[in-house]
Amino acid sequence: MIPELGQLALILALLLAIVQGVLPLIGAWKNSAPLMAVARPAAAGQFVFVGLAFLALTYAFLTHDFSVAYVAQNSNLTLPWYYQVAAVWGAHEGSMLLWMLILAVWTVALAFFSQRRLPEAFAARVLGVLGLVSTGFYVFSILTSDPFGRLLPMPANGADLNPLLQDPGMAFHPPILYMGYVGFSVAFAFAIAALLGGNLEQKWVRWARPWTNAAWAFLTLGIVAGSLWSYYVLGWGGWWFWDPVENASFMPWLVGTALIHAQAVTEKRGTLRAWTLLLSIFAFSLSLLGTFLVRSGLLTSVHAFAVDPRRGMFILVLLGVVIGASLLIYAIRAPKVAGGKPFTVSSRETVVLVLNLALTASAAMVLLGTMFPLIGEALHMGHISVGPPYFGPLFILLMAPAMLVVPLAPFARWGKSDTRELKRVLIHCAVFAVIVAAVACAVWWRGSTNHLRLILGALAFAYVLRGVVMYAVKRWRGMPRGRRYPAEMAGMLLAHLGIAVVVFGILLSESLSVQRDVRINPGQSQDAGGYAFRFDGVKNIKGPNWTAIQGTITVFDKSGDQVAVLHPQKRTYAGGQEQTEASVNGGFTHDLYAALGNPLDGSDNGAWSLRIYNKPFVRWIWGGGVLMMLGGFVAMVDKRFRIKREAVAAATTVTGPLPEPGDAEATA
Repeated sequence: MIPELGQLALILALLLAIVQGVLPLIGAWKNSAPLMAVARPAAAGQFVFVGLAFLALTYAFLTHDFSVAYVAQNSNLTLPWYYQVAAVWGAHEGSMLLWMLILAVWTVALAFFSQRRLPEAFAARVLGVLGLVSTGFYVFSILTSDPFGRLLPMPANGADLNPLLQDPGMAFHPPILYMGYVGFSVAFAFAIAALLGGNLEQKWVRWARPWTNAAWAFLTLGIVAGSLWSYYVLGWGGWWFWDPVENASFMPWLVGTALIHAQAVTEKRGTLRAWTLLLSIFAFSLSLLGTFLVRSGLLTSVHAFAVDPRRGMFILVLLGVVIGASLLIYAIRAPKVAGGKPFTVSSRETVVLVLNLALTASAAMVLLGTMFPLIGEALHMGHISVGPPYFGPLFILLMAPAMLVVPLAPFARWGKSDTRELKRVLIHCAVFAVIVAAVACAVWWRGSTNHLRLILGALAFAYVLRGVVMYAVKRWRGMPRGRRYPAEMAGMLLAHLGIAVVVFGILLSESLSVQRDVRINPGQSQDAGGYAFRFDGVKNIKGPNWTAIQGTITVFDKSGDQVAVLHPQKRTYAGGQEQTEASVNGGFTHDLYAALGNPLDGSDNGAWSLRIYNKPFVRWIWGGGVLMMLGGFVAMVDKRFRIKREAVAAATTVTGPLPEPGDAEATA
């Protein structure tokens, strides 16, 4: 009975999404207040019903209702309760329900916070667009991906959740990643609403900016969490593999990064309006493309769901409708988009433009590399593999201009900058970078496996870090207390610092990492990167729904002092699946990592294959990502974005555009 109620709730949510997507848009078109007023209650009702559907599916998992096919396929009696909850979004049908729930969360949040900040007609258009997007996903779920379908006769026990997903990372990685994916629908809705209403001045961008920053911050955290998860779960010792589904989340992140910078230029100078609108469309379109790639069954990936291609075709049609309709609206309204204040080559606008070109070119490169194998197979060109040898060098090459201008951005002024100050900043950053790189080479040259990456990592880190510190000091000395670091600027400094830390972690961990794949007997030791890994043997242990062979590896430093004890495992789950569980001892400057292979002589007490790593500075990658995420959230709460609509109307009518917060150097 509960699953049927969940299915009914999903249908009612669909009906409310249709109401939300149609009536408010008609109301905004005809200036009908009653029709526009429908948007918020419809959004709230939609959230309630999709929430009930989600709770119904969760209840089916927790009560082991194996008459529900989705539950039977992704759970069993021995699965711990916390993984039963995570299993709700562990496969296709449940993940789509989670997607719709998060879209409803974004929609109802916008409906609530827009009451006193957005003009009623504009809010109706934004919520109407989100209602149409929701309608497409509800139809997709109900027609092709019903999570409540019955399985009769009911089995006595279900299959098991994929062992790769039986990890704490499953509890937070997909929801956070989806918060970023779906969050770009709000930026998309703002852009389409502005095009529909002809409101193409800076005001709509100011309203959209905090929502875009929040979506970008969530997506950043989701990507960081996924990278950390793959690092310790897959047992490969890697944090990024240019996997097609990893690329699917990286592309909207790159375009979203370009978007938050373009929005700043459009809001403050009225420039790049058309480009900002286009990026808003592309950011959400790439999020939909990622959904299509994951669920179409076209990809071979450790992340992808193997599903009926009909589902992929449905999402492909939805993607075509969204992109086609939005670009058609854009083309029709394009003549009204042009405008903005002029700027010179030495302006902040130019710096942001260079950054945008680098980011979008990188996104296009990733898109080409991800889609080319699929296109090649469709054209019968044979199996084509595109991997790190393509992505790695090209990404570094395309992003180099962006890294060069990042320290200059805060110092550049709108319209025209003092070139002497920019040269001074450039020289300071370059000299500091060279000094730091020289010191790094003196310390780590002999231990490096790739000297070029060592040099580039130290140079990039020091170059960006110096620029961030110089500007922070300048603000501290030159601005009165209380105005030194407004939230938007503090967020920018955190994000730029995060970029420096991420680049340092990536290039130095790749340069200094040491890997050993060895045959080893109990009592033997193996050196790796200045540490001795002693294999002390294995033992059998039992978990809640698995049994495992667990190794014990004691790690010693050069002086012979014990620094860590690692316990890698080879697990066998209730469903018969095997899974390697790596053991990691993390630190500020290094990670000691071990993954247990297989017995090599047929005896548990004999020789084993073992993979060990010493990975210096790898945690700086995730630490930098967290700094970038914090930067997005801090910038989001800037008080300029909380101005009420009455103040907007009064300031615009009486004095023209709203003034900046008394700061001629507000960040981009």
